[in-house]
Amino acid sequence: MNALLPLCTLLAALAVALGIAPTATAVEAFPAVAGRIVRLDPRFDALLPPDARLEEVAAGHRWLEGPVWDARAGALYYSDIPANAIYRWRPGERAAVFVSPSGYSGSTPFAGREPGSNGLALDAAGRLVICEHGDRRITRLESDGSRRVLVDRYRGRRLNSPNDAIYSRAGDLYFTDPPFGLPMAFDDPARELAHSGVYRLRRDGELELLVDELRAPNGIALAPDEGTLYVTDVDEARPAWYAYRLVDGRPRERRLLADAAPWTRVRRGGPDGLETDAAGNLFAAGPEAVFVFAPDGTLLGVIDTGVPTANVAWGEDGSTLFIAADTRILRLRTTTHAARWNP
Repeated sequence: MNALLPLCTLLAALAVALGIAPTATAVEAFPAVAGRIVRLDPRFDALLPPDARLEEVAAGHRWLEGPVWDARAGALYYSDIPANAIYRWRPGERAAVFVSPSGYSGSTPFAGREPGSNGLALDAAGRLVICEHGDRRITRLESDGSRRVLVDRYRGRRLNSPNDAIYSRAGDLYFTDPPFGLPMAFDDPARELAHSGVYRLRRDGELELLVDELRAPNGIALAPDEGTLYVTDVDEARPAWYAYRLVDGRPRERRLLADAAPWTRVRRGGPDGLETDAAGNLFAAGPEAVFVFAPDGTLLGVIDTGVPTANVAWGEDGSTLFIAADTRILRLRTTTHAARWNP
């Protein structure tokens, strides 16, 4: 069925599920972290090995978002929003600041809690594309370290604070624009747009508003065939995961994939960043976990982190899932593979 399993069913599964135990890895030894993998559907066993475990590869941050893997550099980039910095982590190295400031370049102190970059993406040329909260725009990092503004306005009005973004194979950039980067969010006097939009920035530079019906669009992902656009709404009154059928890159109908309210009522955090695998399964960061859904909305399993979890990204050989879990970056080896992978 399309709805989440009843909470009592999940709690029963949690009670009997095995904890994640440390095992040896042939690549690097990272400490296993507290966590639990809850298998709710037999199909989940094809996605994670029996001995799957969460590893901590970076820690000590403030609030992490937007991981993206750069295959050319063999590195993971991620945002620490309050720190106004993008970090780079490579296997065998400690994470280090890569870009600072990352989202707010003003000369006066930022009045809000989230000045820095949020979502990150790579374009077809491997250039880092940055959703900047404080400066309310999306930029591209050039080879000389400068930044080119890709979009900062819709019909002459400043964007709210771009949150998450993904490129289509055609080179169009889909992104969400809630007001969380504004000091007073929805009530900020500097807000110029009445809606929180989902947009498509076409390869030719044209900006299209695709969705304006969601209060707080957040995470965004494309199905492997790019016939479906997934968007989360972190609206406290009706948090949810949605699927939009795309025709010629534009949404034609909306489907409720799963209601997040049963989770947000008992856990910290809301539905957030997303990734799909090659079979179309959705790995969805959210309240203290990564939730794994089949394309029809069936909840296959839950990867518990125990903390508000913001986003996920495929990396390394395309079968490793990196998880931005509050102040840490976690790594999980899977037996599935990224929907789109071109190292």
